[in-house]
Amino acid sequence: MAKRDPRKHRCGVAMCATLLVLAAGGVRLHAQFPYPGAQYLRGQDVSPTFDGWESNADGTFSFYFGYLNRNSEEALDVAIGPENTFDPRNADQGQPTHFYPGRRWFVFKVTVPKDWPKDKRLVWTLTNRGRTNVAKGWLQPEWEIDKLLISKNAISDPFLRTSNSNPSPDNQAPVITGEPAQTVTLPAAVTLKVTATDDGLPKPGPGDRGGKVEGVQIRWILYRGPGKVQFDPDLSPAVYGKPLTSETKVSFSASGNYRIRAIATDGATFSTYDVDVIVNPSTSAAKSH
Repeated sequence: MAKRDPRKHRCGVAMCATLLVLAAGGVRLHAQFPYPGAQYLRGQDVSPTFDGWESNADGTFSFYFGYLNRNSEEALDVAIGPENTFDPRNADQGQPTHFYPGRRWFVFKVTVPKDWPKDKRLVWTLTNRGRTNVAKGWLQPEWEIDKLLISKNAISDPFLRTSNSNPSPDNQAPVITGEPAQTVTLPAAVTLKVTATDDGLPKPGPGDRGGKVEGVQIRWILYRGPGKVQFDPDLSPAVYGKPLTSETKVSFSASGNYRIRAIATDGATFSTYDVDVIVNPSTSAAKSH
């Protein structure tokens, strides 16, 4: 009798880990599940998802979370607090407050200690549109992932721009560096800049690889903030074989604390860099108060 390849088994199970979470109570589902059928442009809720866990070299574990916004056009905002919180740890574990439409994979990770109990749940709760949804992460063996599985599952997230269904284990994610926190006063905009370097993998293939851009590309998104933002531009050209520097001008609709994220992808793997921006009210607005 042929032996089962444990890696292939784990790969197959881990790729559907989120579906298991959805079905097993990690996320409470409702009868309407419009995405990706795009049956609803707006008016639906957003659910957190547990996307898997991995072991770290120091013995700790990283739990990865994403989300599903059931709208195909409408973004939602849920501030950190009782409606966007973690249990049993601190409420703020680096989760987003701005939720783009559709399914977003591996948005952030939470590192837990090496002595984390195997059956202990780390629970992310989101309440919006009158519904409370939860994602429960724990060290279920079938949900263990690695960078290859992350790359495979990220194909369905357009922000991550991965297109290689058979990523190489030698490929490393782009290394992205940027500026420290910034402060700006309305109505001024702030200019942000990051630089991404890559290992040259995956190499350009013949043709245009199914319409996907070759090389490294950087996308700018709103991760946290009380208002709307505009990026000029929000997406860089793709560059292969040399460092890529992307600069964007960010405009804000309201004062407050924002977190802007740059996502660098090479077509198979990705990395992120966050910049916190304090946006002060305009001088005239401050004087009126």
